[in-house]
Amino acid sequence: MKKIIILGAGMVGKAMAIDLSKKHKVKSVDIDKDSLEFLSSNYNIDTEVLDVTKEANLSKVITDFDLVISAVPGFLGLQTMKNVIKNKKDLVDISFLPEGVLDLDEMAKEHGVTVVMDCGVAPGMPNIIAGYHNELMKIENFEYMVGGLPKVRTFPFEYKAPFSPCDVIEEYTRPARYVENREIVIKPAMSDTELLEFENAGTLEAFNSDGLRSLIYTLNNIPNMKEKTLRFPGHIRMIQALKAAGFLDLEPLKIKDQEFVPFEITSEILFKAWKLNPEDKEFTIMRILVQGEENGVNKEIVYDLYDEYDPIEKISSMARTTGFTATATADMILNNVFNEKGMFPPEMVGKNPTCFNYILKYLKERNINYVKSEREI
Repeated sequence: MKKIIILGAGMVGKAMAIDLSKKHKVKSVDIDKDSLEFLSSNYNIDTEVLDVTKEANLSKVITDFDLVISAVPGFLGLQTMKNVIKNKKDLVDISFLPEGVLDLDEMAKEHGVTVVMDCGVAPGMPNIIAGYHNELMKIENFEYMVGGLPKVRTFPFEYKAPFSPCDVIEEYTRPARYVENREIVIKPAMSDTELLEFENAGTLEAFNSDGLRSLIYTLNNIPNMKEKTLRFPGHIRMIQALKAAGFLDLEPLKIKDQEFVPFEITSEILFKAWKLNPEDKEFTIMRILVQGEENGVNKEIVYDLYDEYDPIEKISSMARTTGFTATATADMILNNVFNEKGMFPPEMVGKNPTCFNYILKYLKERNINYVKSEREI
């Protein structure tokens, strides 16, 4: 039985701990004692209160484990990743850290570890799919649209956040990069909105966000790539209004001799408004399109994902689809199916057909199904 430690016991961290504890020895650590008590009280999972920013404490607690999964907020992701690598531990990371980390490849190799970054639902699965098909065909266009949304639309935002609200706001404010005719194009986040129809969700609104990440650099042979986020119509207009009015500003505002940062206040308010309660029903929806030439035939390959809250395990869909991509990868590393050393974005894992099929099979066993269709174009 392998030993895994999970850094972070939020909604996704809990889901990963529950999943892996069914056949591995699992320990969860977090700064929040209440999150840990839920796991230790209901499952065979060891827990410990830990501040991951305390490097010596982190080094001590991960010593006896075969693999580390990092599910900390994005702003803690980079330093946590470096500390885990220094301690010579294999790592699967879903922290969605804002910094580029491909330059940590040499460091990971020097310490003899395997690190798979951005290993969630998105980024994550689209990268794995892109990497797989890039080995089989000449891709001309790759794009995907993804969203996690509540089943019940509640005024005013019609949105619930399964992740840290500051990470969601980061998605709304970080400039969006996409690739057009082999050139990197940068546009404001939340730009180029369009309405799209989905069988299980009806009309949704798509807008530019910065989800391509490593794909821009690792699969630069693909001339056109784009990623968009999905929300219910009207949501993004509200966020644009908050931004335009200054509610997301980082510059302090002085009020009655006291300084306040609008972004911090807004984050606190949105945290309450967007809080996804443990049994709130929600769904994850994603469409991945791959267009290009395979064996002399021009074709379009589409993967559709629709997944809902699991009422039996009481795990949110976004926690399942994000977390189980990471646990599939962790399981694959522990079983020595993937054992290369260095820093790997998911597309570099997906290019291996054995790894690609391993992850899809693992997800299907948990009723997370990527439905594939294709047609000639």
